[in-house]
Amino acid sequence: MLDSILEAVTFVSVRYKDTKEQRLLRRELHVIFGICARQRLGFNLSVIRIRALRVLLPVVVVVLVILGATTVFPVGSSSSNAPPRPPIGIALQDRPNDAGGAIEITWEASKDDSRGRGTVNSYSIYRSEQPQSGFVKIKTVSSGKEEYRYNDEEVENDKRYYYRVTAETSSDAFSDSGVVGPVTASPQWFHSDRWNMLIALLIVSASVLTFITLARKGKDLYIRPIAGLQAVDEAVGRATEMGRPVLYVPGILDMDDVQTIAGVAILGRVARKTAEYETSLLVPVSRSVVMSAAQETVKEAYWDMGKADAYHPDMVRYITDDQFGFAAGVDGIMLREKPATVFFQGAFYAESLILAETGHSIGAVQIAGTAMTSQLPFFVTACDYTLIGEELFAAGAYLTEDPRLVGSLKGQDVAKGLAIAFIVIGIILETAGYHWLTNFLKVN
Repeated sequence: MLDSILEAVTFVSVRYKDTKEQRLLRRELHVIFGICARQRLGFNLSVIRIRALRVLLPVVVVVLVILGATTVFPVGSSSSNAPPRPPIGIALQDRPNDAGGAIEITWEASKDDSRGRGTVNSYSIYRSEQPQSGFVKIKTVSSGKEEYRYNDEEVENDKRYYYRVTAETSSDAFSDSGVVGPVTASPQWFHSDRWNMLIALLIVSASVLTFITLARKGKDLYIRPIAGLQAVDEAVGRATEMGRPVLYVPGILDMDDVQTIAGVAILGRVARKTAEYETSLLVPVSRSVVMSAAQETVKEAYWDMGKADAYHPDMVRYITDDQFGFAAGVDGIMLREKPATVFFQGAFYAESLILAETGHSIGAVQIAGTAMTSQLPFFVTACDYTLIGEELFAAGAYLTEDPRLVGSLKGQDVAKGLAIAFIVIGIILETAGYHWLTNFLKVN
């Protein structure tokens, strides 16, 4: 079998050129190989024809050449310094539905991104005000997507900008998309994704204006009765019968709080009743601006009732800005003057329970109103009537019967009714698998 193999190898070796150097090398190899073979293999190489050794050198040379070529130029790979293919589809636009100051940049991935050879490591965005020079890198975005989007929010309105996007590899090789532009940023007048808000605004505005017009024409608009407000006349009449004053506290915050404004509006109605019944009125306040507003409100009420002589500025008293100092001062007034009726209308904090308990201890009829949810439990417990949250704001329209306030209140009620209807209809449609109403009402 060995002879057959050597014959085959000899057949291959005759194809290579036989030189003097090769023959000398083969003789040396033959001597070394023969010695090793006789010592280890136990047979004589003299039976092997010398010409069979001709194959050794050519085979070794061919193998070394193949291994060297594979090492220098790996099969199936490309040079790591080769630039990737550039990103494509670069598009610029002023970002829609904003107040300006932003440009939206979109592009598609390079063919050598993760969808291709995977050599693209990131994308860099450059911006300039000139198309030929001055480009500055503003953002680097990681690769791995099919489409990319970036909002440049560091631009000025009505100024022209140019952009370039480069695809980069980990070895800093890159390719450029080329200059794209110009593009300018500008504010939009209308948010096209908020048509639903415009429709809601038009419905509410139309309902409010309609009811204000009807109220001015003398139409009697129905407003849900509020027990605490219906008791105002009765409470003032009780104080008159008992010959004791009415105490009115418009909260502890300043006039920049809507609850204080509502409290002062209710004070005008109470002051008219005290002027009509010639009942003493006490109004302690904790803010100087509230004192001025309350004095003007009470003065105007007495003038309107034809009792200007009965008004005096001391009806409204400034106590202190300090929270518990004010509570102590009001408690002192209640214990000294023993008012028959006490009103707490406005914003209150921890002093609410102290004031309400003191009023309860002297046997006064107490009517409270606040939008401070944390204080409502104390007023509900210690007072006879409590205006809860929005009822405080509706009190002004209810008591004064001003057409503007009544119409606004009625219009808001219509808007709330529509909101409730949309919620109920939306729940039914969502349960049935219809999502069009939810998508329409969604605010983007």
